[in-house]
Amino acid sequence: MDETTSYPPIEPSNFDLIVIGTGLPEAILAAAASAAGKSVLHLDPNPSYGTHYASLPLHEFTSYIQSQSSQSSFNPPIPQPDIDSGFTRIPLSTRPLYSSVEITSYSSEPLEQSRKFNIDLSGPRILLCADAMIDLILKSEVNQYMEFKSIDGSFMSDGEGNLENVPDSRSAIFKDRILSFTEKNQLMRFFKLVQGHLEAAPGGGGGESSESKSISDQDLESSFVEFLSKMGLSPKLKSIILYAIAMADYDQENGDAYKSVLKTKDGIERLALYHSSVGRFPNAPGAMIYPIYGQGELPQAFCRRAAVKGCIYVLRMPVNFLLMDKVSGSYKGVFLASEQELFSHKLILAPSFVVPSPPPHSSPDTCDFGSPNTTEKLARSICISNHSLKLDIANCLAFFPPRSLFPEQVTAIHVLQLSSNVAVCPSGMFLTYLSAICEDDIQGNKLLHAAINVLFRVPVSGSPGDHNSAEDQSEMGNAKPALLWSALYTQELAKFQDVLDNIIGTPMPDGSPCYHDLLGATEKKFQELYSGEEFFPKSTSSDEGAGQVLED
Repeated sequence: MDETTSYPPIEPSNFDLIVIGTGLPEAILAAAASAAGKSVLHLDPNPSYGTHYASLPLHEFTSYIQSQSSQSSFNPPIPQPDIDSGFTRIPLSTRPLYSSVEITSYSSEPLEQSRKFNIDLSGPRILLCADAMIDLILKSEVNQYMEFKSIDGSFMSDGEGNLENVPDSRSAIFKDRILSFTEKNQLMRFFKLVQGHLEAAPGGGGGESSESKSISDQDLESSFVEFLSKMGLSPKLKSIILYAIAMADYDQENGDAYKSVLKTKDGIERLALYHSSVGRFPNAPGAMIYPIYGQGELPQAFCRRAAVKGCIYVLRMPVNFLLMDKVSGSYKGVFLASEQELFSHKLILAPSFVVPSPPPHSSPDTCDFGSPNTTEKLARSICISNHSLKLDIANCLAFFPPRSLFPEQVTAIHVLQLSSNVAVCPSGMFLTYLSAICEDDIQGNKLLHAAINVLFRVPVSGSPGDHNSAEDQSEMGNAKPALLWSALYTQELAKFQDVLDNIIGTPMPDGSPCYHDLLGATEKKFQELYSGEEFFPKSTSSDEGAGQVLED
């Protein structure tokens, strides 16, 4: 029997907002609307929270990726409406958002401990301690439902498997053993210049002479890489600043290849955010933290916050149709798999949903609401190994700059290794995420395979016993860890699309290791939904939780 038939009717039947999907943007919008006093119903056809932002056990992750990549859109038959009904039922379909799924198991160990994994669908991703997402976590008080641990370090790969520390602060520059004395002086002077510019800015705390320390408007509008060259920084230092600290995605130095030019003013802002993140929390010496149990804890925390404010949650509940007004063609409500009709003023849809047919009196652009509006894709990979990429390092972020692996590599590759101390894998194993923006599946596959072959020792498929232990690693120096299991796939980069009145689409996880762009777009959508309403009113206890973001 269909699980949905066992559900009692949802009451009430009228809401200010209905949200379908429990991914992070949907969860934040539901929580913000509930905090603003709106009546919200949050539905998800899945049995768990998170949708494309979830953290799943190994078997569930594999099943989800495969089902979301192979399933075809399904249009349920349109039932005959009542004669007196004023609505047209438009089928709500889903579309695959993953492709080129490649799963390889070299050992039975990970599969035998499947339930001990929490694999992020949106990895690799971290939180900078001073970024807007942390501020929102504190402001909304969802930190009550989460714990975090510090990321041990950040590294750059030279393309041959050598991971070198990123000197991201004055103390790190002083301790660095790779940079030359000249490079240390160059980087120290540059960081001092940036600090002086920030202090000279309005509200920066600079004195009367601070204006002389400012970076000129002309330089601020130039490309960041040109400014770094003007400052006399070496190619190595430019690469560190551009790709490991400012986290630029595209090659910034080849004018024929880059698609996204980072301006100096934006680069300075990213450096300022990174530096202000270092040491913000007493028990997080670095700039980055990661949620215990995985990134899927974020949407769950915002869903819990929404529930506290009155939002109603129903999982395992598919929505088969949208109810559109026969005369105006405007959205009115939804028709559930349980055959109940529910109504709302606004609707939010997760990115996998498609409205294939335009309602009457709507523009032709309403066809295929939810289709991707970008030519970019995102290649993702998850690797399980038996020891760390770097000896004595449990959790770390790493970067392959553009062209570090092969000449045609025009995008950076982000790498995040996690250990059992953040409760995402069994003890003695390590979980490593890789991602890179690409134009198509073939390019993405080439990028990630090149990085995997540099970072790991890939056993011949089916040959057991090819896994060196942690003791072997200690004896052999920094030997490559052997792969136990891997998954590669390509993800669509669907953006917000609003082509139907009162219906808003949310985006897939983007290619950034952080949440800044995603959160900014989500807050903008809230203001469009409820103009003039405050995005999470601040409570008196928000500041008190600042010290409890991290686990002791």
